[in-house]
Amino acid sequence: MGVGKEIRLERIVNRETGRTIIVPMDHGVSSGPIEGIVNVKEAVDKVARGGANAVVLHKGMVRAGHRKSGRDIGLIVHLSASTDWSPRKNDKVLVCTVEEALRLGADAVSVHVNIGAEGEREMLRDLGAVAKACEEWQVPLLAMVYGRGPKIENQYDPKVVAHCARVGAELGADIVKVPYTGDPESFRRAVEGSPVPVVIAGGPKMKSEREVLEMVYGAIQAGAAGLSIGRNVFQARDPERMVRAMALIVHEGKSVEEALKLLEVE
Repeated sequence: MGVGKEIRLERIVNRETGRTIIVPMDHGVSSGPIEGIVNVKEAVDKVARGGANAVVLHKGMVRAGHRKSGRDIGLIVHLSASTDWSPRKNDKVLVCTVEEALRLGADAVSVHVNIGAEGEREMLRDLGAVAKACEEWQVPLLAMVYGRGPKIENQYDPKVVAHCARVGAELGADIVKVPYTGDPESFRRAVEGSPVPVVIAGGPKMKSEREVLEMVYGAIQAGAAGLSIGRNVFQARDPERMVRAMALIVHEGKSVEEALKLLEVE
């Protein structure tokens, strides 16, 4: 890895722990202005105060989310898009370039790939092309890789998740984001099969804060490099405090019970 990537990675990863808390807020394209990200600037400010290492935004939301004050936070510009209204919503297309992202002040970029989808071929091609541009410009690449398509019966299947992680690593990602398999033992397979850091996705909004923190704890126990969780953070009862609780587990090695104490109403 070149020094340019190393320097930029330090803006989205904790230098001391080598782990990261990323909060994606790219849902506006896929799902619209959903709860928690109607006001992007406020949403970014809350997770920044909580100690998140980076947020993921689409290019048009960078200015809307720029606060000009408050705690610093890394910026990852998302390059892929599709909407929930599309008959082929699993087929992501590139809507931004690495060069555009750099001009916007990005510390890194991200690309979404759904293996098994009808448009898998094009998405893999795009990931390879973006990885090449990232190497040329020394920009870290986060690959969000999921198993979604006619042949995928369960996207959380450890075999599918391990394959997703390996695809991202094989095609040049610096960090790979995949779904959590449900337990540390099976998720360790995905981590061990990837030579680059693996972070977990948050998925749909969960029923309880304990459930979210248990997922985070299990992933860290399995060797994950952190998390990239959106709705279960920005739609939390208290997003700032939720990030703080996650940071106790991710960066300080605390237990779920210790993290939950932080979420208790004062």
